[in-house]
Amino acid sequence: MKKILALSIAAALSVCSVHATTLVIKGSDTLGAKLVPQLAEAYKATHPDVSFNIAAEGSTTGIAAIVDGTADIGMASRRAFATEISSAAANGRTLKPTIVAYDGIAVIVNSANGVGALTKKQVEQIFTGEITDWSAVGGSPGAISIYTRNTSSGTYSDFAKMAMSGGNYAGTAQKMAGNEEIASEVGKNPNGIGYVGMAYLAAAGVKAIAIDGVKPSITTVQNHSYALSRSTFYYTNGDPTGEAAAFLAFTISPAGQKIVKEVGFAPLK
Repeated sequence: MKKILALSIAAALSVCSVHATTLVIKGSDTLGAKLVPQLAEAYKATHPDVSFNIAAEGSTTGIAAIVDGTADIGMASRRAFATEISSAAANGRTLKPTIVAYDGIAVIVNSANGVGALTKKQVEQIFTGEITDWSAVGGSPGAISIYTRNTSSGTYSDFAKMAMSGGNYAGTAQKMAGNEEIASEVGKNPNGIGYVGMAYLAAAGVKAIAIDGVKPSITTVQNHSYALSRSTFYYTNGDPTGEAAAFLAFTISPAGQKIVKEVGFAPLK
């Protein structure tokens, strides 16, 4: 009897292991630090046999993981570069982007900073190092401390392209691993300035500034009136299949887009 019971348990465990699925998702910190984990928790409520392995280390790592086949979904806050598309093709893979949410790259300063608005040109001049003191843009005198993302970040490259005319960051800029780190440093430094996704604007001690008179919001990002509006993506190897396809479909569904909005992104129209 014990032998039969043991065999029955083994058979049941074997069935569970066959049906259990782990989705590997890598890439963007903007998406992966808050939004995708919350989407995953909601998805697991109705798909209890699915587990998630989420690594948020920058858009470049997410796209690379699709190129080399080590992830089911690559999170990215930017479009793939031509070199990445070519590399994928050389590996017999196809990078397929799906827009999952809209975001605004919010330029933040310390809450105590008297500067509440800048022109896009002034933003460029600050981050390239041409303007180095707050007094040059109407603030109290003080050397400007610049905080940026690191080079693996899609936000790092998008900001350079969108806000700095493709120019180089100031040599004094301090590179941070993620949005939360930038918000934390700016919140502690009265002379600090940095940029984060809209989901991180609730951080203590920071405020978003208006650029050319417009602040980042769901409305201004959806209608692109905010200068630093952008799309965010899931990348897959061609058309997604299986659980990856189901999770992507959930993300862009009304239920998923409700979470997108609650986290602080602008949902798809």
